[in-house]
Amino acid sequence: MCLTVPMEVLAVDGWLARCRARNTEREVSLLFMAGETIEPGDHVLVQLGKAVEKVSAEEAAKSWELLDEILIALA
Repeated sequence: MCLTVPMEVLAVDGWLARCRARNTEREVSLLFMAGETIEPGDHVLVQLGKAVEKVSAEEAAKSWELLDEILIALA
């Protein structure tokens, strides 16, 4: 099973984006997003270092709420 993590795009450089989720920043490939315009401030779902879907800020926040619930249930 693979998990996607919502991240905010901080900067875009060609096929790479610098993204942040909470206090962690990562380089993310935009190759799978070739048909989308991705800009700083956008939110994307990241799986295995690749952006796979553009989502709204509200959807990203809801995803984090659900992930937090899962983590609490597993603790």
